[in-house]
Amino acid sequence: MSAPAQRASVRDFADAVDALDWTRIRADIHARGFATTGPILAPEKCGGLHALYDDDAFFRSRIVMAKHSFGRGEYKYFDYPLPTAIEEMRTAFYRQLVPVANKWQELTGGSVRFPPEHAAFLSRCHGAAQARPTPLLLRYDEGDYNCLHQDLYGEHVFPLQVAILLSDPASAFSGGEFVLTEQRPRMQSRAEVVSPGQGEAVIFAVNERPVEGKRGVYRVRMRHGVSRVKSGRRHVLGLIFHDAA
Repeated sequence: MSAPAQRASVRDFADAVDALDWTRIRADIHARGFATTGPILAPEKCGGLHALYDDDAFFRSRIVMAKHSFGRGEYKYFDYPLPTAIEEMRTAFYRQLVPVANKWQELTGGSVRFPPEHAAFLSRCHGAAQARPTPLLLRYDEGDYNCLHQDLYGEHVFPLQVAILLSDPASAFSGGEFVLTEQRPRMQSRAEVVSPGQGEAVIFAVNERPVEGKRGVYRVRMRHGVSRVKSGRRHVLGLIFHDAA
């Protein structure tokens, strides 16, 4: 494939992100703390991404969840330089989500403002010794699951992240639903169960989100996880926008 053709193919990933209905998605995130995107990636592109899991040259570390009481299953953090398609999607998602992140800072009276471009935010992270890349591939087999958790890696945290389902729930696995919980002040936790299709992303709050109530703005604490996989194998691409210390 020629170099121009390669660039066009890679740009397809970012174009797919930019083409989403961002008015609807941002409204859903503000209202519920998460949103689904509809299909972003075609099956062949999903297959190409989850096939990377077997090549350790792309990754900096492998985590077996059971060893850390995170659940069951495993995941690998990509190393820099990221595969170009993943870097393109990470950059494109950040650019579309930064208005939400800054609005949340305004609502909660926070002093942090996120720059419009992801490279500038990464420079902020790296200046604070958060320099290890955080995009990851997760793999779940039958019986695997992921406990409820938050992905916080240092002082600088972007308040949203993205999970893209790479496997086909109609043929590759069953179970393994995406689970979100929120804890509002003086209330019991509430759960949402999300079942995206292959190539679809779920965008959700990393640790908390603001909610505008009758008495002002209050913070809702959020966690996410994955229910037990009943059969087959499930692959997910995770895009976290802050790097790790």
